[in-house]
Amino acid sequence: MESFGGFHSLRRRKTRPLVVTFCALWSFALVSVAFAAAAASSSSSWSSKQKLQVQKHLRRLNKPAIKSIESPDGDVIDCVHISEQPAFDHPFMKDHKIQTRPNYHPEGLYDENKVSTAGEGRRNKVTQLWHLSGKCPENTIPIRRTKKDDVLRASSVRKYGRKKRRTIPQPKSADPDLVNQGGHQHAIAYVNGGKYYGAKATINVWEPKIQRPNEFSLSQLWILGGSFGEDLNSIEAGWQVSPELYGDNNTRLFSYWTSDAYQATGCYNLLCSGFIQINNEIAMGASISPVSAYRNAQYDVSILVWKDPNEGHWWMQFGDDYVLGYWPSFLFSYLGDSASMVEWGGEVVNTEPSGEHTSTQMGSGHFPEEGFGKASYFRNLQIVDGSNNLRAPKAIGTFTERSGCYNVQTGSNADWGHYFYYGGPGRNPKCA
Repeated sequence: MESFGGFHSLRRRKTRPLVVTFCALWSFALVSVAFAAAAASSSSSWSSKQKLQVQKHLRRLNKPAIKSIESPDGDVIDCVHISEQPAFDHPFMKDHKIQTRPNYHPEGLYDENKVSTAGEGRRNKVTQLWHLSGKCPENTIPIRRTKKDDVLRASSVRKYGRKKRRTIPQPKSADPDLVNQGGHQHAIAYVNGGKYYGAKATINVWEPKIQRPNEFSLSQLWILGGSFGEDLNSIEAGWQVSPELYGDNNTRLFSYWTSDAYQATGCYNLLCSGFIQINNEIAMGASISPVSAYRNAQYDVSILVWKDPNEGHWWMQFGDDYVLGYWPSFLFSYLGDSASMVEWGGEVVNTEPSGEHTSTQMGSGHFPEEGFGKASYFRNLQIVDGSNNLRAPKAIGTFTERSGCYNVQTGSNADWGHYFYYGGPGRNPKCA
């Protein structure tokens, strides 16, 4: 079986890179007109002072590039010197020495790389789309260039690249309205009640359909510390489709962090000072391709987040080979010690267009009971314990606000360990 860029295919299929590229370009062309119109509409509502703020923000985010790469999907990837990345705009990072590799990986990380299921074939090569156009040199990191239209789609410069408050699923809450505040809905598995020093999962990759540009669909893991009030610490990573953030419907790798429940700290990817990237091959926020197809080839990617026992930094690894970087320990309060909860699963925004539930899909857009090749999955769920060992989680719970819209079903076997299928179509006769 072959692997590349952390993506895996679980069913034999001849790959056709030119077809993939053409489809990506055609998809980009179809949506570009709609998003250009939306950006133009947003731009007209901004004052001259606000537009000046946008230009200043773009200068802060887009660092001088040693090399720039035009991706087939319309992105520009800037190869920025590792010491010039946005993380070093933070005042606490002035004298920070970049840690080029983690001191420790969790024990057992490379004992769990087997996969077997019906229809399994070799692992086809899959990549981020921008790799078709070039690569970044050593001592640089790839950063997706932020464009003016990206910022204009947000309601303000301050809110660009940030999640809205109260987007964490709260399985123990007795008040569904509190859990679903802001229109966010989830289908997750979780563990709590212990001390967790990291988590890992292999996530099936799809391209869910989004009904409205200000909605999104994502699949991720959450590393959580503190309460669900004003002081929540969260580290998040996975894939997402977010037209408002990226201007298209592509499936993209992402990360997120906050230390105050999404109020004033944190952001997606590298859109603020925080995450320090060390890898020159994988770009946060860049499109990933191919994606899974219904009753066809299935692709997945493994993501690991863990705490360095010595330095206290939280590291992120993508696939079996790519250590992407770390969140410095000083960013967090509760996560300075350990996480108190880990969640894996899907999240969508439901804006209730026309007074009805959205038809934005979660995962594959199909319910869990349809199983492999049809429903989306997380497999090989693991946590990192206090001895820096990867192990199977105990007492896994599940949660969803409205199972008729999106649902989750868990299971376990020798090959996939603890796993679950999740997702759904949104609006349907059981979800009005």
